[in-house]
Amino acid sequence: MSIDGINNANALIIGSSGGIGLAFVKQLLKDETFTKIYGTYRHRDSSSELIALANNYPNRLVCLSMDITDELQVSEAVKQISVGIDKLHLVINCVGLLHDGSLQPEKSLKQINSEHLIRYFQVNSIGAVLLAKHLLPLFRHSDRSIFASISAKIGSIGDNQLGGWYGYRASKAALNMFMRTVAIEYSRKSPQTIVVTLHPGTTNT
Repeated sequence: MSIDGINNANALIIGSSGGIGLAFVKQLLKDETFTKIYGTYRHRDSSSELIALANNYPNRLVCLSMDITDELQVSEAVKQISVGIDKLHLVINCVGLLHDGSLQPEKSLKQINSEHLIRYFQVNSIGAVLLAKHLLPLFRHSDRSIFASISAKIGSIGDNQLGGWYGYRASKAALNMFMRTVAIEYSRKSPQTIVVTLHPGTTNT
C-alpha cells in the first residue's frame, strides 16, 4: 500500500475497530514504509482487536476515540494526531451506517423517518466533510497523499433502478458530492492530495 515510494509515511484509518477499517490497519502494519498509523474507534469495549494490535505495535499504531458525527471530537482527535506528526500521507474514512437497531433501510415511502434520515446523513455524509475540514492542515505538504472515503455504488443516481433504501442511497450520493467538492478545494490548497471515494463491493460488515 506504499505511496509513490514514500518512506516514513503516516496514515489515519477512521473507523478501524472492525471490518474494512481493521483490515486496512492490518495491511498497513505489514508495510514498513508506514512508520506511524492512527486508528480511530467509537467504543473502546468493541475495539479489543484494534487495541491488542496497538499493544503489539506500540511504536507504530496509535488508537484514538472519535465519533465523526461530533465536530468537537473530530477537532480534538486531529489535535492529538498533530502533536505526534506534522503530515499525513494516507487517510481512509471507513465509517458508514446501513442499519442499527431500529434503523433499517426503507423499502417504501411509508417507512421514511426523519430522525433516521438525519442519522444516515450525519454518519455517511457530514462526518466525511468534517474530516476534510479539520485534516487539511496535515495534508499541506509536498508529498503525494491520498484522502479516501468508503462510498457505495448504491449512491449512484443514474444506477438507481430498484428504488428503496432512501436514507442510505441519498447519504452516499451526498458523500460523493461532498468529496467531489472537497477535491476541487484541495486541488487549490493541497494540490498533491488525491481525494477519492471507494466502492468496496458487498461485504459482511
